[in-house]
Amino acid sequence: MISLIYGLITGVLFGFFLQKARVIRYDKQLGALRLIDMTIVKFMLSSVIVGMVGVYLLMDLGLVKLNIKSTVLGGNIIGGLIFGLGWGLLGYCPGTSAGALGEGRWDALWGILGMLFGAALFAEAYPALKKTVLTWGDFGKITFPQILGINHWIIILLFVIGAVALFVWFEKKSI
Repeated sequence: MISLIYGLITGVLFGFFLQKARVIRYDKQLGALRLIDMTIVKFMLSSVIVGMVGVYLLMDLGLVKLNIKSTVLGGNIIGGLIFGLGWGLLGYCPGTSAGALGEGRWDALWGILGMLFGAALFAEAYPALKKTVLTWGDFGKITFPQILGINHWIIILLFVIGAVALFVWFEKKSI
C-alpha cells in the first residue's frame, strides 16, 4: 500500500510541475514539435536527469534493484512512430493529455481515448507481435555503462554536462 501512496504523491507532484512549467499548453506542444520553443525539451531533459541521478543513487545505496527491459529496436521504432504520429496529430503527448483534461480542455480527451484504444489494440495483437516485431533487433538487457564498460556515474555526469550545454545553447539561440 505504501508503494501506491508514493506513486500517487509523485504523480500529483509531477502533474503539478507539468502545469506550473506550462508544458501542457497546446502552444508549448506545437512549439516543441516545430522546434521553436524548447520549454518541453528542457522540462523533460531535466526530469530525465533528476530521475537518472535518483534511480542510480537509490541503487547504489541498495534501496532498489533495477529491472532492465530488453532493448528491442523493432518495438521501439514502431512504438516511437505511433507515439510521434499521435502527438503530432493531437498536439498532446500522453502525460500532457491527462494534464490538459485536468485543466478542462476537452480536446485532450481524444488523446486519452486514443491511449486506451491503442493499449487494447496492443493487448489483442501482443501474441502475434511477440513472435515478430518484438524480436526484431533484440539486444537483450543492456545499458550504456555495460556497453562501454565504465561506471554509470561517468555516463550520468556526461548526460548532465550535455544537458547544461543544451540549456545554455537554447538560451543563447532564444529558442
